[in-house]
Amino acid sequence: MSQLFSKKNKEVFATPLGLNNPVTVQVLGICSALAVTAKLEPAIVMGLSVTVITAFSNVVISLLRKTIPNRIRIIVQLVVVAALVTIVSEVLKAFAYDVSVQLSVYVGLIITNCILMGRLEAFAMANGPWESFLDGVGNGLGYAKILIIVAFFRELLGSGTLLNFRIIPEAFYKMGYINNGLMLMPPMALIICACIIWYQRSRCKELQEK
Repeated sequence: MSQLFSKKNKEVFATPLGLNNPVTVQVLGICSALAVTAKLEPAIVMGLSVTVITAFSNVVISLLRKTIPNRIRIIVQLVVVAALVTIVSEVLKAFAYDVSVQLSVYVGLIITNCILMGRLEAFAMANGPWESFLDGVGNGLGYAKILIIVAFFRELLGSGTLLNFRIIPEAFYKMGYINNGLMLMPPMALIICACIIWYQRSRCKELQEK
C-alpha cells in the first residue's frame, strides 16, 4: 500500500494540478477551454469527462504498451480513446442530455485532445498501469480545475448566475447593474486564462525560471 502512494506517485498525481498544469503551463486543451466555459455546468461535465477518459485510456495503453507495434501505436491509442469517448458520450446522452447538447461536438473532439494524446504517448507508453492512472487523473483534474475557474467568472459576470441559480440579487439590476455580455464571448475565456497564467507564474519561482 505504501508503494501505491509513494512520494513519486504523489508527485505524478499532484504536479499537473499546479506546477505542470496542462492548460496554464503546457498550454494544451485551450480550444475546449474557450468553447465550453460560458456556463459552469458544461465546464464541470467536460472536465470530469476528460478526467475519466484520460485516466482509463492511460491504464489500457499502459497494459498494452509492450504488445503494441511501434509503427501503429498512434492508431491503437486513437482506437482506445475513441471507444471511451463513445461510451462517455452515450452516458451523457442518457443521464445528462441537456448538458450533452450544450457540449455539442466538443465531447467527440476529446478524441484529439492534446492533453490526452500527450499523456498516452509521453507517460502511459513508458509506465505501469497504476502510475498511468494517477497521471491521467491528475492531468484531467488539472484541466477541469482551469475550466471550472474560467466558467465561474464567465457565468457569474456574464449571466449573474452559477449553475443556473441567480446569484446577483434582483435589487442590483434595479439599481442599474448590467451583466457583462463580453464575458460570454470566447475571447474573454482566453483573457481569464491569461490572468490565471500570470497569477500562477507570479507566485511560483519554478515557473519564472522557465
